[in-house]
Amino acid sequence: MGCRLRLVLVIHNHQPVGNFEGVFEESYQNSYQPFLDVLSDYPDIPFSLHTSGSLIEWLVDVHPEYIDRVRGLAESGQVEILGGPFYEPILAGIPRRDRIGQILAYTDYLKKLFGTPIRGMWVPERVWEQAFASDLVDAGMEYTLLDDSHFSAAGVRADEMHGYYLSEDEGRLLKIFPDNETLRYQIPFTDPVETIHYLKQIADHQPNSVVVFGDDGEKFGAWPGTYDHVYRDGWLKKFLDLLQQNGDWLKVTTLSEAVDSVSPLGSCYLPDASYREMTEWALSPERQLELADLKEKFASVEGFDRLKPYLRGGFWRNFRVKYTELNEMYARMLEVSDRLQDLEETGVDAENIPLLNEARVELYRAQCNCPYWHGAFGGLYLPHLRNAIYKHLISADSLMEKITRSEPNWITVEAADFNLDARQEVRLASNRLVSYLAPAGGGHLYELDVRGAKQNLLATLNRRPEPYHEIIRKAAQEKRDGSQNGEELGKIHNAVHFKQPDLDKKLKYDDTPRKSLVDHFYQPGLDIQTAIDGGGEVGDFVQGVFQSSMRRTDDYCEVRMKRKGHVGPYQIEMTKTVSLAKGAAGTLEFHYELEQLPTDVPLHFGVEFNFAGMAAGASDRYFYNHLGKQLGELGAQLDLEKIDRIGLVDEWLGLDAALDLSSPANIWTFPIETISQSEGGYELVHQSSVVIPRWDFVADEQGHWSVSITLSLDTSAAQAKALSEAAASGA
Repeated sequence: MGCRLRLVLVIHNHQPVGNFEGVFEESYQNSYQPFLDVLSDYPDIPFSLHTSGSLIEWLVDVHPEYIDRVRGLAESGQVEILGGPFYEPILAGIPRRDRIGQILAYTDYLKKLFGTPIRGMWVPERVWEQAFASDLVDAGMEYTLLDDSHFSAAGVRADEMHGYYLSEDEGRLLKIFPDNETLRYQIPFTDPVETIHYLKQIADHQPNSVVVFGDDGEKFGAWPGTYDHVYRDGWLKKFLDLLQQNGDWLKVTTLSEAVDSVSPLGSCYLPDASYREMTEWALSPERQLELADLKEKFASVEGFDRLKPYLRGGFWRNFRVKYTELNEMYARMLEVSDRLQDLEETGVDAENIPLLNEARVELYRAQCNCPYWHGAFGGLYLPHLRNAIYKHLISADSLMEKITRSEPNWITVEAADFNLDARQEVRLASNRLVSYLAPAGGGHLYELDVRGAKQNLLATLNRRPEPYHEIIRKAAQEKRDGSQNGEELGKIHNAVHFKQPDLDKKLKYDDTPRKSLVDHFYQPGLDIQTAIDGGGEVGDFVQGVFQSSMRRTDDYCEVRMKRKGHVGPYQIEMTKTVSLAKGAAGTLEFHYELEQLPTDVPLHFGVEFNFAGMAAGASDRYFYNHLGKQLGELGAQLDLEKIDRIGLVDEWLGLDAALDLSSPANIWTFPIETISQSEGGYELVHQSSVVIPRWDFVADEQGHWSVSITLSLDTSAAQAKALSEAAASGA
């Protein structure tokens, strides 16, 4: 009868930059290794394999035997190696030069590692814009695959997707395969017989078809519950056996063989899109819930199935609108990329070329997509992933400073639109730190990079509504109503788990950014719980536009921000000055002058600081006072009286951050915790530690009051740790 249908199996394996070592290893043991173990017994079943650069570098270091096995499979022709951008960035999230640069760099790496040509690639998260077609071709790619929903949105019917299409941009032609959604939902969750039956129907109606299954390799063992199903219960072997048994009409092949053997179905231009769920996650929470309600309402209406292909969610880039912290990270990445481009264009001395190349690798690692969005997986909500991005951005920035500056100790101040809001921000930097101030955004300190620890202490995340919070509330209500017992409560809505009890009580939302230099005027006598809940504010200085000016000498940089505002019925003037001295390049000075105050009214003033990246819940991460006495772990809620120093230590990071106050203050501390969802369930995640020094006072006869705050950053332990690790590794 001959081949009537070609089935292409595309396996995509990925772990994010900065993910925990244990997650890498567990995924290797439960998915990557056993998958090869089984496929090795079926040498006549080829497949296309994509492995992200962040994962493959780990495999090279930790499991070189896996690399050897893949190389052998590639040499035998059973495996086609797919390329892509090196560190799995979403193409819409990085500049064009970096799209092409990452693809070319990974192609070169894979060729050297496996000795095989790289003709096709995986598009991270299948986020697509038509202009990417020319970028991929310019980077040497012939073909890729995208979700069939991309083609549906272009008006292509389901029965017209059994092959591949030509697409074009600026005269460059790219071949694109539709990735079959039905197979993605069937494999490996339904009986393989059902999948064979589905493929047989296509072969009978449309001979010479090409059908592509492309999905995460972690589905085969690493996702919860899949290891037993796929391997112990024999799903994968049964599936492969059936593929062999139906070899008289079904040919399992690779993308490259399909391109070489089958003509394109035609030409098609695809709209900006991603997979269906991703476009929905890009919507605001209100629009997500509205869309879900409408789909449920009309699901049973006649003709809805024909309408569904034309339903679309949002646009991926709007994640940067939805989450301001994500936009800050993106803007910082662009700044580093632009600066690297400038250095490449102007040229550097030969001895600095290795530093420039190292900075480029650090930039590419900082473009890994996972913390640049949030959906069914933790993503942006996971601090260790955000911290990894900033670690590599700070590393790239510091390497470029090493290239451009001859003196070891330096300071600088400059103004530009650093966060892409059409207003001027201020960058105050030294050889030890980089700080960003937003005069038009409350005068907040919104980024603080500590070079020695490679840590942004303001990689914070606000608590905000998410659609899945409704699931948590519903579960809690059902428990209170007695409609679920304890076991049932742990598993609802597609067997999603709640990792801590009473998560509904932790659903709090922030009205203002959790940054530093956030200025509060509270009701006198306010209690800590009311402040934690966002109450008791009587001023309008938390947000607002400050007028700013800068001053610089050889030894001193200063940013002065001034604003008039209200405290209750009174109009007052605030001036806050941020300064950095060359002789104390790891210290920021903050000076507050409050003027035109009422002279006979008790006032309660506090300055909020947030410290992110210093984890909570561990005995080696704690607060301390002026005597060095430990006050509690970094997640502690404290109400301290009349102290002039509070410090935060993270011994694991080797980082000590201390606030010294010119006038003793009462101090509140409390954690900011969000509720994140992932494939493993819902969980509470520590985002930052809030520290609010606050003063109760009455102004002097001139209506004046002032205070100075010094933030000192000590990374000597972190630097000693880095040197020790480098020596141990032979670097």
